[in-house]
Amino acid sequence: DQPDDPLESVNRVVFDMNQRLDRHAALPAASYYADTVPGPVRGHVHNVLANLSGPVTAANYVLQGEFEYAGDALGRFVINTTVGVAGIFDVATDWGMPERSRDFGLTLGTIGVPAGPYLVIPFGGSSAIRDLAGSYVDGFFSPLRYVGNYSGRPYVGLVRNVLGTVDSRSRNIDVFRDIERNSVDYYATMRNNYLQRRARLIEQKSVMTAELPDF
Repeated sequence: DQPDDPLESVNRVVFDMNQRLDRHAALPAASYYADTVPGPVRGHVHNVLANLSGPVTAANYVLQGEFEYAGDALGRFVINTTVGVAGIFDVATDWGMPERSRDFGLTLGTIGVPAGPYLVIPFGGSSAIRDLAGSYVDGFFSPLRYVGNYSGRPYVGLVRNVLGTVDSRSRNIDVFRDIERNSVDYYATMRNNYLQRRARLIEQKSVMTAELPDF
């Protein structure tokens, strides 16, 4: 099937801009982070970031009627936030609650809402109309939304986004480099990988999803 990409000409312009930003900012920062920060510390940072998505995952599993998984996700968040010291340590996995991730875009997909046109978000990356709308709804489930009112509140989300970008990019340096080297059309390859990954996540085909890069 042909991908739903009616905005391809605009998407390619944004994709090229994002690639230039990646080469001159995100990739150097991620490479420096991977080279200078010890692996265990990077692992703890990733744990904290992943833990913050726990309530989002739990809420979406409830909406999907997957109450057992919702309980596991909520249990993970409570255990790792308390026993795991604000999520620094992933205690819950050792206690039989493995990490899973769900979002409202996937929830919409499970009830048959189509992805809609593919989008490349400036300073972001691959998305689709359904997933972009879903990310807005997910914001209401994020614990950072309910951080107390104080003058530094806007910076909390900014720090989380910057750390998340650096963490994700550092974990995918070799993956994206190999994809780019082996692609005749890097834009089309990334688009197809994104759409395939989202479709497989909706179908909960975790083994097949593992073959694709994590966006």
